[in-house]
Parts: sequence; structure tokens; C-alpha cells
Amino acid sequence: MLNLSDVARSLGRLPGRAYLLLGSIVFAAANSIARLLTELGEANPIDGRNPISFCNVLFVGNLCALLILVLIYGRQWNLRSISQLSRKIWINLSIVAVLSGALAPALIFMALEKTSVNNVILVGRIEPPLALALSVLFFKERLNVWVVLGAIVSFIGVVLTVTLQPTTGDMLSMGNMLSIGRGELMVAVSAIALAISTVMTQANLDRVPLGLFTIVRTAIGTVIFFSIVTMLFGWYHFVDVFAPIVWQWMLIYGGIIIVGGQLCWFQGLKTTTASEVSLVSSFIPVAGILAAYLILGEIPTVPQYIGGGVILLGIALNQLGIQRQHQLQTLDRVQKDRDFEIGFKGI
Repeated sequence: MLNLSDVARSLGRLPGRAYLLLGSIVFAAANSIARLLTELGEANPIDGRNPISFCNVLFVGNLCALLILVLIYGRQWNLRSISQLSRKIWINLSIVAVLSGALAPALIFMALEKTSVNNVILVGRIEPPLALALSVLFFKERLNVWVVLGAIVSFIGVVLTVTLQPTTGDMLSMGNMLSIGRGELMVAVSAIALAISTVMTQANLDRVPLGLFTIVRTAIGTVIFFSIVTMLFGWYHFVDVFAPIVWQWMLIYGGIIIVGGQLCWFQGLKTTTASEVSLVSSFIPVAGILAAYLILGEIPTVPQYIGGGVILLGIALNQLGIQRQHQLQTLDRVQKDRDFEIGFKGI
């Protein structure tokens, strides 16, 4: 078995902040690269079909990521480690896999078909405030006023991004005063799923080995996604899944975006403080918008500038609160655990 973990350890001389930065850059570019791949598939159709559809990207990308994860963490996948997991942990792990490994990425990928990458990035910022609120509700976590204010301001920024969008035929009415695009609604639901997944991971899965956790989550998420799609659309929906062009690009996407980004992120978590992790995380939406411009030529609209500016203000307030609360040792662990899962990371 290829022991890529030795390769990862040999790169441990880099500072943790460098790994976090590399991981955040990869995550920031994930949405834009996924959109770019589907456009590449449209330019190379098979019998009129796009072989690199979002469903194929998600399914094959998951399979490629699973293969690479097994090569890296194969030692943790053994009968002894598996037998130590209780039935409760397996149930919670399965729920987390469905939420963060199947439902959330599927909604994100479908949203990319209906709205801009910038909208996906900005609307997805409701996830941290939601995860924060759930942590307070279920864990009675104590937060200072700046962290709470930052979460509220960021949420307002997301609302502004959605409500200031020009009305289109794809809008859904949420009452007499509010309309929301289908793509933006999908992103919002995916953010809720990721927030719930984050809280469940903190509460029940913090002692599960990282390799075992990622392998099981990816495997279950892949099976669930494949089963749902085939039930809704039939087997024909994956007719091009074995096309060479799909695997050619998915091996790159799965290896660099999914596995490479997460390995850099996890490596950075080991040697950095909570405030450093949170600070680097705060730049991911900015980097994502920049990536959308550089990769896709997507220029932010006026509503995106307004909502994004308010979100950045909320992030700044949140950083101020974290810096003030960082003296509490317990926060360091809680915040890093939360940042472990927050955000769309390719799949």
C-alpha cells in the first residue's frame, strides 16, 4: 500500500499557517473549478450529453477521493478500529455523512447550475452563524458580544445579497415581501445541513480517528447520493460516468481539490491556534470571489458588493471577538473543532 502519510510527514517542516493558506486557496477555487469542468463537458458532448455533468462530478469525484483517502489512511481502516465504534457513533456518523457528504454538496452543485458562483459563496456564509447558534443552543457555549454581533451582521449581509438581487423568472416567493432564487435557496438549505453536521461532529464524533471518519463519511455519502439520483432520474443519468474525459479530470479534481485541500487544512490545524484558523477561514469567501473572477471572468454585481461588504464587516467583528476570547483555553478547542467542518470543501 502506498504510504502517502510518510510523504505528508516529510512536509511537516512548513508552518501550520502555510498549510491553512494552501487549503483555503484550494477550497476557495472549488466552486469555480467545478463550474469550469461542466463547461468543458458542454464543449465535448457525447451523443449530445454533457459527460461532466454536476452529478458525474460529484459521484466520480467522491470515488476518486475515496480511493486516495484509502491509500493515505488505509492503516486506520481495520477491524480493531471499526469494532471500537459503538452503534450510536455509527448512526451519528451515517447522519453526518448524509448531511455533509451527500445532501450539502449535491445542493451546492445543483445551485451552481442556477445561480452565479459569487451568490453560492456569499449565501453559503449563513452556515457559520447557524453553527454558532446551534452550539449555543445545545452546548450552552459562552460567547462575547463581538462574536455574536459579527454573526448577526454576517447574516444580515447574506439577506441583503439575496433580497437585492433583481427579480427573475426563477425566483420563489417567500411571502409578499421576499423572493429568493432557486439556486440561492439550495445554498441556504445546504448551509443548514452543514451547520447541523458540524454540531453533530463536535458532540459525538470528536474521538473518531480522522482517517476512519473521512473514509466512512465519503463512502456513505457516495452510496446515498448514487441511490437518490438513480431513484429520481434512473440509471441512465450516469450513462457517461465511465467516459475517459470524466475520469481524466475527476482524478485531478478529487486529488487536488478534495483530498489535497483537506490534507493541507488538517495538517494546519495540528500546529495553529484557533484564532489563526478562524482568521484564515475568514478569507475563503474573498478568495472564492477572486477565483470566480480569475477562472470564470465572473464580475460581482452591485447586490453582491453590498452584501459581501456587510459580510466582511461581520467577519471582522467576529475576529475581534475571537481575539478577545482566545485567552480561554476551552475556546481554542471548540473553535478549531468548528472550523474543522465549516464550509464547502469541494465535495
